[in-house]
Amino acid sequence: MSIRFQADNDLKFGIVKGARRREPSMDFVSAQEAGLDGVGDPELLDRAALEGRVLVSHDRRTISRRSLNRDSPASPRLSNTTATA
Repeated sequence: MSIRFQADNDLKFGIVKGARRREPSMDFVSAQEAGLDGVGDPELLDRAALEGRVLVSHDRRTISRRSLNRDSPASPRLSNTTATA
């Protein structure tokens, strides 16, 4: 089974595009492509969990502790693109 990715609304499309270019078989959709443009973070998290996708964000506020502790249709998998030196 391959890992599937969902970008949040704030992730630059260039990141999604660059990841696809580097790995053409990657299943990585932007919020806009998924019809989630303008949808709030809790809904994005729920959708990603329902579809078995890793939600990718560079905004640390996207996933709050409250979001992680709330009832969700599935257990979300999280990824934060913040790089550390």
